[in-house]
Amino acid sequence: MLIVKKFGGSSVANAERVKNVANRIVESYKEGNDVVVVLSAQGDTTDDLIAKAEEINPNPSKREMDMLLATGEQQSVALMAMAIHALGVPAISLNASQCKIASSSNYGNARIKNINSERIFNELDRKNIVIITGFQGINKFGDVTTLGRGGSDTSAVALAAKLNADLCEIYTDVDGVYTCDPRIVKKARKLKEISYDEMLELASLGAKVLHNRSVELAKKYNVNLVVRSSLTNAEGTIVKEGSAVERMLVNGVAVDKDVSRIAIIGVKNEPGIAFKLFSMLAKAKISVDIILQSIGRDDKKDISFTVASTDLNDALKVMENNKDRFAYEKIDHDDNVAKVSIVGSGMATNAGVAATMFEALYNENINIRMISTSEIKISVLVDKNDADRAANAIHDKFMLESEVR
Repeated sequence: MLIVKKFGGSSVANAERVKNVANRIVESYKEGNDVVVVLSAQGDTTDDLIAKAEEINPNPSKREMDMLLATGEQQSVALMAMAIHALGVPAISLNASQCKIASSSNYGNARIKNINSERIFNELDRKNIVIITGFQGINKFGDVTTLGRGGSDTSAVALAAKLNADLCEIYTDVDGVYTCDPRIVKKARKLKEISYDEMLELASLGAKVLHNRSVELAKKYNVNLVVRSSLTNAEGTIVKEGSAVERMLVNGVAVDKDVSRIAIIGVKNEPGIAFKLFSMLAKAKISVDIILQSIGRDDKKDISFTVASTDLNDALKVMENNKDRFAYEKIDHDDNVAKVSIVGSGMATNAGVAATMFEALYNENINIRMISTSEIKISVLVDKNDADRAANAIHDKFMLESEVR
């Protein structure tokens, strides 16, 4: 079998954990498998590098930040190769340039465009364990780029798809996908399996187990994906096309505290305003989530929407630079909010799911600011201080701690 194994930063945070992961990799190799390993930077390395940059320049260029941040993964793969060599097994570390991982030129949030697999297969033919830097690519100018937070997951799945791997294992500090983050909901239950669509929604809504772009790729190329713990040998969660749990109304609760609400007050109540507003944000590469438009009054209306907290200042700048174009009365923004969501394939064919969710919040006297729905998810915006309590109330209401509901 050809297996791609991805290990996150906490899994390789120190020498002891690097050696533990090396043993697990070698064990799989000695079972007769071809093994490709994708690594994140160790522990808090990326955060430490960001802090170092800010000491030098509070507003560094994105290109130079990518040059800096990419060193974290390069350090990880070299140390892992050394650890495997110490176990008497051949291994080689490769960066994105050596693997020819071609990416777009969007520094800080690039996308993988293509991977030339020739070097990787040549190293596997030499019986090497191949250890590859996650989180990075090379753009058309030959510059290193990074893929955004969680980008190593995307690297691993993209490699698994390109290499036609039999299995892609994502190792983290949790032992699978839970009905909610166990740090928020103590009674959260590990799922044996979950569909690509449900996992994609959970990842997009704040669940930090998998990066949403990695799930998109896994679904597109039908990659056999498993989320497992790097610290135990427990069975993980299988992410697959369709699943036995589709019969359940709700399979997970997600909490995202990294959101901000923006309200454009008093814009013209005429056709095309929303198009102009959101097309400008799109050109600035700012993603918008929940949107609420008020009923027009005095030939004016209000438009509220949410963005990632990291995009708040850029979004406000776009609005302020175009004040004359929209002739709005004022802009209001609030970063003391959180998004709480439920996800489940069974929601599309069952009435009353939203009412049950809203009842759980009502019983806890939690006010809903905004609402967004799709076939398999419902999201609400609440005060950030209420987010954990809301997640627990919803989890209890749908009895997600029980396999039989």
